[in-house]
Amino acid sequence: MKFARIVFWIAAIWGVLVLTPLYFMFDLIGRNDPPPITHPGFYYGFVSVGLAFQVAFIVIARDPLRLRPMMIPSVLEKFGYGATLLVLYLQNRLHPQDLALGGIDLLFGVLFLAAFFKTANSKTGN
Repeated sequence: MKFARIVFWIAAIWGVLVLTPLYFMFDLIGRNDPPPITHPGFYYGFVSVGLAFQVAFIVIARDPLRLRPMMIPSVLEKFGYGATLLVLYLQNRLHPQDLALGGIDLLFGVLFLAAFFKTANSKTGN
């Protein structure tokens, strides 16, 4: 259970640190990596949903045994984003340096999956 707590706390802190600045970088992203973003609702929606999941990670970290079922959508969130960036990269639609963020999410997805299985052992008393 300690493993799950640590993993979800680290993921939440990392996510907040990476996602929060995006609220202030809308125009900068368009200047540094043209073309400019044309759908601000999608952009800010992604940031807000991402931050909401960081809150979910904090909640899970506080009681991983009770909230073990929430680890499954957390795994899907991490694998979904990581896989999306990988596909975009393979289609030559993403800069290689942007792929690093997908790698970090895939790593967290694997750690979340490990936490899910380790927590099952805690639940049965093993």
